Amino acid sequence: MRAVDIIIKKRDGGELSKEEIAFFIEHYLRDDIPDYQTSALLMAIYFQGMTFDETAELTRQMIWSGETFDLSSLAIGFPVDKHSTGGVGDKISLPLAPLAAACGVAVPMVSGRGLGHTGGTLDKLESIPGFNVALTRDQFMRQLEKIGVVMAGQTDKFVPADKRLYALRDVTGTVESIPLICASIMSKKVASGARALVMDVKTGTGAFMQTLEKSRALAKGLIGVGRVLDRPVHALITDMNQPLGRKIGNALEVIESIACLKGGGPPDVRELTLRLTAEMLLLAQVEKDRQQAYERCKEVLDSGKALEKFAQLIEAQGGDPRVTDNPALLQLAADETYFVAPRSGFVANMNCREIGNAAAVLGAGRAKTTDAIDHGVGLEMLAKLGNPVTQGEPIVRILHRKSRGLDECVRRLEAAIEIADEPPSLPPLIYETLE
Repeated sequence: MRAVDIIIKKRDGGELSKEEIAFFIEHYLRDDIPDYQTSALLMAIYFQGMTFDETAELTRQMIWSGETFDLSSLAIGFPVDKHSTGGVGDKISLPLAPLAAACGVAVPMVSGRGLGHTGGTLDKLESIPGFNVALTRDQFMRQLEKIGVVMAGQTDKFVPADKRLYALRDVTGTVESIPLICASIMSKKVASGARALVMDVKTGTGAFMQTLEKSRALAKGLIGVGRVLDRPVHALITDMNQPLGRKIGNALEVIESIACLKGGGPPDVRELTLRLTAEMLLLAQVEKDRQQAYERCKEVLDSGKALEKFAQLIEAQGGDPRVTDNPALLQLAADETYFVAPRSGFVANMNCREIGNAAAVLGAGRAKTTDAIDHGVGLEMLAKLGNPVTQGEPIVRILHRKSRGLDECVRRLEAAIEIADEPPSLPPLIYETLE
């Protein structure tokens, strides 16, 4: 079997066999197949696509490339994980994971870091003093058995094929391939031991997939691959035409998550947390009716049990659980500036990607993976889509460090936020639920 023959077959639209996919991944990881041939295959996949069976086999080979977490021997509830395709102000994993655990679902969550305009769950968690996301497999499994929830990052031994392939996709223009996205997401989630998955597929200006059509195709791809792998997937297509909630930036988003866990917080953060967690309860068969699952989540959230579980999670991973009672323990940047409305009218449009970039240039995000993060900087959106504003009224609060990145942040906000005479029609928070 030769790598070039596999490349040509996919280039010409053929369906790769399990043996061909296994051969390619195995020999690539051994360095028998060079990056330039792997890049050629990735580009062929980008243009020709893959069937669900092909994508599922690629996912399997990526899972088998490293260590996996077998949770079958643990005394835990049914393990369900949740994944978001990324957005601005998307802190939902922070209230969702402890809420699901407090409802009786085991949550083995392997999360990522932010890059570009999107935030990362690990970066948010690390804004909590002492919080450790670098757990060994044994630590991961012991904690899951003890408190029912764990939120950690990938180790070098965890799905190494995904790391190598993603690095190539990033420099070869093949990141947007739906089969490659599905294999990347599903490999990490299945390797972590999850038996079912809830996917939050974003759509809009701040999303990876900016049109509803592409977001729906990705959601269906994830569901289809999950079906082949015997991992049921429920997918919600949700809006990212404006930041989720009001706070953007790592410590700021932890503060907003704690507010949600206390029964408050912005309505969109609360609602999406409840809706996504309800899907986890359905998949775990904790509840069999969607409305009953939603009501149970609401009851547990408002009771304070989810907040208690979050404090347990923080303490278990070396963080200071007092932040759940006193969010002021989180270190925010001391300097603040207000971006004001340039004219009176209504907030008619937001380029959500540019708003995310405006936070990133302050230090809240990364342009490349090696960049350091400033957990204390960020933005607070004082106005949302459709809100009336008066000229000179503050509409964004900017937290910065001695003006680092401030001028560029302001320029990006000026370009991103449009004020018009008439209010816009507002997008729904949730467009569709697929399963």
